[in-house]
Amino acid sequence: MKRITLCALGILTLAFAASAAGLQDDKSAKPGPLTGSWDCISHGGPNGERKFTLDLQQDGEKVTGTVASDEGGMDITSATFKGDALEIRLETPDGTYVLTGKLKDGQLAGAVTFEGKDNGTWEGKKAAAAKSGGGANGGF
Repeated sequence: MKRITLCALGILTLAFAASAAGLQDDKSAKPGPLTGSWDCISHGGPNGERKFTLDLQQDGEKVTGTVASDEGGMDITSATFKGDALEIRLETPDGTYVLTGKLKDGQLAGAVTFEGKDNGTWEGKKAAAAKSGGGANGGF
């Protein structure tokens, strides 16, 4: 009986060690290409050209983060990155903005809609240093 218990304890210890090693590998996984701070500009909406910053964290197809501009900032409501296509939803007190874009050669570019209607285009480049923001409204 003692031999079976010791054997079981040894197997559990090895299983735990293997599991812990796997968790360490997950933590050192390389972040997705969108992870970081992006200096962006929107064109053609009712407010003309507007600079804004996206701070993104990518985990597979899931993207989280914030958007900030001179008018304020907010958390991204939801976002996905599938293939090379990014979609970001921003639900503001004024309505819902959706940014769609493609990642090509390390840059993002695409369209902005507001409440389902075309609201211009946008583009972004990865910033040299991380920035952060917070506030009430995306201000596109």
